Amino acid sequence: MKYAVIYESATGNTKMLADEIRTALGEDKCVCFGTPEELQSKAEDVDLLFLGFWTDKGECSEKIGKYMETLHGRKVFLFGTAGFGGSEQYFVQILNRVSAHLPKDNTVAGTYMCQGKMPQSVRKRYEAMQEKDPQDSKIQMMIDNFDRAASHPDKADLNRLSDMAAKLDA
Repeated sequence: MKYAVIYESATGNTKMLADEIRTALGEDKCVCFGTPEELQSKAEDVDLLFLGFWTDKGECSEKIGKYMETLHGRKVFLFGTAGFGGSEQYFVQILNRVSAHLPKDNTVAGTYMCQGKMPQSVRKRYEAMQEKDPQDSKIQMMIDNFDRAASHPDKADLNRLSDMAAKLDA
């Protein structure tokens, strides 16, 4: 199976997932690996396109969304990271919004989402919000989520993705 991995990674989390896919499936079958602007024309002749994104306000970035809209007749595996969340229901909502960018003549071969660490500046913003309103339990929940996300993607996240990719190559 010839494949391509095209992704966008703002903090390095999605790149970690992209690297894991390439490791799981092997470099010899990888036609191209990188960002949409680098590879758009090189990924034409692949059996499976792995398409990765980071989550921006519950959606993929505009760049990935626009790239997805150019794809036709492709078999696509969507993968992504989200700083907020950790719940499967939230991830499904994100994946539904992201997959809506794909024209109907594409096939989604699979999807994968996991939590990803966020920059320290996000925690500082939450802490500043908490100083202004220390009784707001929602702000504490956001800080707790930030702390949980700090170790992700972790080895278990990467192993789950690796297993899914390997099954597609079987």
